[in-house]
Amino acid sequence: MNPAEFSLIPTPPEGFKSGFISIIGRPNVGKSTLMNTLVGQKVAITSPVAQTTRNRLQGILTTDAAQLIFIDTPGIHKPHHQLGTVLVQNAKRAINSGDVLLFLVDGSGEAGGGDRYIADLLQEVKVPVLLGLNKIDCQSYDKAEAIDASYQDLAGDRPWEVVKFSALKGTGTPELLERLVTHLEPGPYYYPPDLVTDRPERFIMGELIREQILLNTREEVPHSVAIAIEKVEETPKLTRVFATINVERDSQKGILIGKRGSMLKQIGSAAREQIQKLVSGQIYLELFVKVQPKWRQSRTRLHELGYRVED
Repeated sequence: MNPAEFSLIPTPPEGFKSGFISIIGRPNVGKSTLMNTLVGQKVAITSPVAQTTRNRLQGILTTDAAQLIFIDTPGIHKPHHQLGTVLVQNAKRAINSGDVLLFLVDGSGEAGGGDRYIADLLQEVKVPVLLGLNKIDCQSYDKAEAIDASYQDLAGDRPWEVVKFSALKGTGTPELLERLVTHLEPGPYYYPPDLVTDRPERFIMGELIREQILLNTREEVPHSVAIAIEKVEETPKLTRVFATINVERDSQKGILIGKRGSMLKQIGSAAREQIQKLVSGQIYLELFVKVQPKWRQSRTRLHELGYRVED
C-alpha cells in the first residue's frame, strides 16, 4: 500500500470493531473462495486444483460497524519439496497471528486425518476458534447428521463455535460474518475503508495469470509454474504487461505454449480479460515461458520468485 494512502484512514465511529482473521485448513476446502465471497470481489485466485494459494494474502472487508482483515493461507499438507515446506511453515505461522481463527473444513464429507492433524495444531491457541463447515450445499441429506457429528467429535470439549455455510453459493455467509464480528475487539481502521487487499497490483496480475494456467492445463502442469511480472508500462489509455512463466521442464514449456502457440494464446487471452478488471484503459499482455530446472527445490530460486518464510 502506498504510504500516502494512510492519510485516507478515517477515525472510526464509537463502538467500531476491527481485527485479523486467519483462515486455515486442508488444501482445497474453499479458503480462497470464502475470502472472495466475504470481501465481495475477487482478491484470491481459485481453481479445482489443490494447493492453489501460495502466498499469505489479506482480503479486507469494511462495514459500518467493523473492519475484518482476512488472512488466506496455503493449505496445510505434507510437503514434498522445498516450496511445499515454505508454504506449510507460512500457514502454521498464521495460526498465531490473528485475533480470530477460522478453521475451515469440507462439510460435504466427514472429518478426516488431515483435519485431525490441524485440530491437534490448535491445542494451544489462545484466540477464539470458529470451526467452519463449508460446502454444505454438497451435503447429501442422508449423510448430514453423520458429517456434523464427526466435526462435533473433532472439536471435542474445546469451546469452538461451529458455523455451517456455502462459500460458493453464499448460503450462511452473512451469519458467519456476524459470528466473526462478535469475537472482535473495539479497534481502529487498519486500512482505508475502500481497500480490499494489501497486495500490490503486480502481485494480483501474476496470480491471475497463474490461475488461468491452473484452469487450462490442470493435471499436466499443476504446481510447477511461477510467474514473474518483468515490466509494467502505463499510459492513460494502455497498460503493457510483460510476464515470464517459469517452469521446471522442457515438456512443461511445450504444454504451455501448445501447438503453434495456441495454449499460450488461450491463457493470455483469459488472463488479460481478468487483469482488465484491475486497471483503466486497455491491457496489452505479453507472456514468455522460461525453463528453471528444479526451482521448487532451490531456496535461492524460491526467494527470487517471491516465496519465502514470512515473519
